[in-house]
Amino acid sequence: MPEAIIWGVLGAATIARKCVIPAIQASKNGHIGVLGSRDPDSARQLAQKHHIQHVTDGYEAVVNEPSVEAVYIPLPNHLHRKWVLQALHAGKHVLCEKPIALNAREAQEMAAAAEDAGKMLMEGFMYRFHPISRQIHTLTADGRLGPLRLVRAAFCYRMDEALLNTASNFRLQPDQGGGALLDVGCYGVSTARWFFGQEPVAVQAQAEYHANGVDIHFVGSLKFEDGGFAVVEASFISALQQTYTLVGNQAVIELPQDAYIPWEKDAVFSIRNADQETGETVTVRGADEYRLMVEHFSEAALGKSDLAYLPEDSIHNMQVLDALSEAARSGKTIHLPMDCPPASL
Repeated sequence: MPEAIIWGVLGAATIARKCVIPAIQASKNGHIGVLGSRDPDSARQLAQKHHIQHVTDGYEAVVNEPSVEAVYIPLPNHLHRKWVLQALHAGKHVLCEKPIALNAREAQEMAAAAEDAGKMLMEGFMYRFHPISRQIHTLTADGRLGPLRLVRAAFCYRMDEALLNTASNFRLQPDQGGGALLDVGCYGVSTARWFFGQEPVAVQAQAEYHANGVDIHFVGSLKFEDGGFAVVEASFISALQQTYTLVGNQAVIELPQDAYIPWEKDAVFSIRNADQETGETVTVRGADEYRLMVEHFSEAALGKSDLAYLPEDSIHNMQVLDALSEAARSGKTIHLPMDCPPASL
């Protein structure tokens, strides 16, 4: 049985340059065979830095390269569907950046294509692979907090004023899947669903919109069937927030403002009992969550393990994002189906 897989990468987006390309090249069970770019001259510098042997002009050659077994897609949101489908049809496993799609319908189409092709498709929620996330999830699932009553999740940052004014970035373009909810609010929705282990039954939301129509400041609430709630905050126009809090009836877990991307330094969280004002600080040894994610994906592609979560999880995440978007624009409570299977754990 092979011990490593060959990856192809579509584009040199910031997340690819800074996080995922280095992670794949440092991984124990994979390496990049081909990097596709619309600017191959510039990409060659990146390839040289990370010891990538081949650079192609564009993306088509990557998905059609016979030696490539898995494709990583860090392209703007509106291009995910096209290139996920092309890669799957070419017989490749696919790791796609979040959000996996523009809406749940696209996510369902991608999931069906993966099943038809017999290939794996996974959305890149790297935070789920960090040891701190795993430890907190285990504590919650084991009942350390008691019944979970509330999840607060925030991923917010202040976009450069000039960029905000010119709206030149794809994050500010409606037809390219822009908006704070899709860009970073997807983390909060994923977090709430993961820790509750179930799907919300209703959502409400409010948003502030950019002149071109995308949401730039968003607050949503999720109601779960057992009476639990979640609050999700996403913003391009606020000071940094990158954290979540879990509130049970017996204890609370709180994280600092690096909860989703603690990088490789030691990560910490606090846990305090219901009657305490201050609690215990727990330190978790640092790790590269991107490397852990790609190693997990490669392991599954090699047939040595199952994926931590399946495309169905991404479909449900997109259904909630769709509902939140509709709730913010309509001012109404949006009810979701109650017969959805639980979120992957």
